[in-house]
Amino acid sequence: MKHALKDKVIVITGASSGIGEAMARLYSKMGARVVLGARNEEKLAELVQTIRSEGGEAIYVAMDVTQESDCRRLIERAVEEFGGVDVMICNAGISMRALFDEVEMSVLHRVMDVNFWGTVYCVKYALPYLQASKGSLVGISSVAGLHGLPGRTGYSASKFAMTGLLETIRIENLKKGVHVMIACPGFTASNVRYSALTADGSPQGETPRNEATMMTAEEVARRVAVGIAKRKRLCLMESEGRATHFVKKFAPSLLDRLFYWAMSREANSPLK
Repeated sequence: MKHALKDKVIVITGASSGIGEAMARLYSKMGARVVLGARNEEKLAELVQTIRSEGGEAIYVAMDVTQESDCRRLIERAVEEFGGVDVMICNAGISMRALFDEVEMSVLHRVMDVNFWGTVYCVKYALPYLQASKGSLVGISSVAGLHGLPGRTGYSASKFAMTGLLETIRIENLKKGVHVMIACPGFTASNVRYSALTADGSPQGETPRNEATMMTAEEVARRVAVGIAKRKRLCLMESEGRATHFVKKFAPSLLDRLFYWAMSREANSPLK
């Protein structure tokens, strides 16, 4: 594991905070050359400076994954600086929390634009280089991408769409040596819930869950690295994800009730 990512060119979206930032820090320490994309240029510049001060190699591109031209520019910058792409990690994402019959359509469009189309654009431009390097394509999905999560209709839909896209790309590239992994963290201690969109599109502003009990972004980054090294198809990170994957096969109706019960216990849950 220690040398699994050494000298690999790794492109990471959503890299200015949370899981993306944790991956950038860890993988650069493992000897990877990281190419970081996100909207917050100030945070990206600080992160790159820190990585370089610790002896790592890093560059950044201030970009928005909902813009196809920005995604193309991110990949072009990686190739220009480091000569190719070995790992593409589609991590940029946004969540939401509202019942479907109350949410505004603009919220669903926004979540899909970031989570699904942001993945489509980056993969489209990175794939030729991943084929050349026989590299890895990683989508940071969610347990909500394994089974519908009540109160997160747009989020679940976007992660299911990501899964369908990546699984099909895997099949299309069976003879081209491209590794495709779908990583499904559970609830992770990061800022994604603070910026989650409510029914009218305003940010949630506070998390309804106890962050202290969640897996850290650093641990998620470590497990993704293990998955890349082992070229896994699916990376389930804790008991919740593994149980969801198992129970869905044999007792999907039970899983519906369990998900409803769990989500209804959240603070200020939209479920009655």
